[in-house]
Amino acid sequence: MANIKSAKKRIKIIEKRTLRNRIIKSKVKTAIKKVVLAVNEGNLEQAKAAYALAAKEIDKAVSKGVFHKNNGARKKSSLAKLVNSIGA
Repeated sequence: MANIKSAKKRIKIIEKRTLRNRIIKSKVKTAIKKVVLAVNEGNLEQAKAAYALAAKEIDKAVSKGVFHKNNGARKKSSLAKLVNSIGA
């Protein structure tokens, strides 16, 4: 355990940020799973709606610094390819 006051404060801050990051990552993963599930069912309408929601969640995560912008772009691109594969 930390003895210095500033170190104790940093521990509290890190715990808060870790919790926030975990919540955001979980939302992104859930949104991605919904897209994959809709694609596996072959439901194009539902897949497009789920993709829009997933893209929004990924963009939020990138803006909050949870994901790097290239990581977010890569996730959105792979999901878009997946959705477009059933549309073709």
